[in-house]
Amino acid sequence: MKQLFGVIGDPIAHSMSPAMHNAAFKEAGIDAYYHPFHVKPEDLEEAVKGMKAIGVQGFNVTIPHKTSIIPLLDSIDPLAEAIGAVNTVVRVENRWVGFNTDGEGYVRALKEQCKEYLQNEPILIIGAGGAARGIYCTLAAHKVKQIDLCNRTVEKAQKLANDCPYETVTNVMNLQEAEKRLKDYSIIIQTTSIGMSPKTDESPLKIDELQPNTIVSDIVYNPIQTKFLLKAKQQGAIIQNGMKMFVYQGALAFEKWTGIFPDTHKMEQLVYQQLGGTYVNR
Repeated sequence: MKQLFGVIGDPIAHSMSPAMHNAAFKEAGIDAYYHPFHVKPEDLEEAVKGMKAIGVQGFNVTIPHKTSIIPLLDSIDPLAEAIGAVNTVVRVENRWVGFNTDGEGYVRALKEQCKEYLQNEPILIIGAGGAARGIYCTLAAHKVKQIDLCNRTVEKAQKLANDCPYETVTNVMNLQEAEKRLKDYSIIIQTTSIGMSPKTDESPLKIDELQPNTIVSDIVYNPIQTKFLLKAKQQGAIIQNGMKMFVYQGALAFEKWTGIFPDTHKMEQLVYQQLGGTYVNR
């Protein structure tokens, strides 16, 4: 009998997860189907009950349900609890168990650039929203020694630093201060939606002080290169968009459901094709 998996969100029609996961099921020889479920906030509780009733074995969670789903689950992983958000739910002995693979997916992608030296690299995160929280807490859980935060609202960044249960050194600053200190960091991570299509002319901050060979990462992947990344590349930075984060978070969810870690190269290639772009083997 075909196993059923899916993703819930509002909206959901734009999601590339079904194509990515269904291809991975086929590649692994698993008789399963991944379906997008459009669930409005007011219907979330009934939807979670319904997923169990129709035999769903696991599902992803996207905007706006990543936080509101937590009380509806039977248990959550400690990292997901620290982040305060769940993006992956696994059915374990008829119980819903929540995980967050967003932050871990990002760290897997980042390690492709800086390998084993990640823990000793001074990192700056731009933003203090949900994506920043996932990345910050996961990096701290990986024992990265210094992770500074900058945000338009400094108080929000300070709250993020205070909320994280993992030990790390963090300086909190506004965007203008961060612009003057970019040379102090070997990794800069842009976690906001600034520069995302259709507002592609926007950039989160000025990077005139950026040093060559700095790793500059932007979680946005549509467009494939944001204005922020293009400017960083012009200044000699090593750039990375959010494509690999998206692929790795999906691969980690797939592994939690099936016990199999899929071919991330093929998953990335498929997503590039879905975006209408050309995949480049970097």
